[in-house]
Amino acid sequence: MSIIYFLIGCSVLLALLFLAAFFWAQRSGQNDDLYTPSMRILLDDEEDPPAEK
Repeated sequence: MSIIYFLIGCSVLLALLFLAAFFWAQRSGQNDDLYTPSMRILLDDEEDPPAEK
C-alpha cells in the first residue's frame, strides 16, 4: 500500500515539473509564431543564380 502513495507522489511531482516547463516555454516566447512554420513548407526555396564562367 505504501508503494501506491510513493507512485502518486512521483506522478504529482512529474506533473508539476511538466506544468512548470510549459509556463516557462510560454513566458520565453516559444509559441509566439504558429503560422510561419506551417506555411514554410509550401514556399519554394530560393535558388542561387548560376555562376558565370
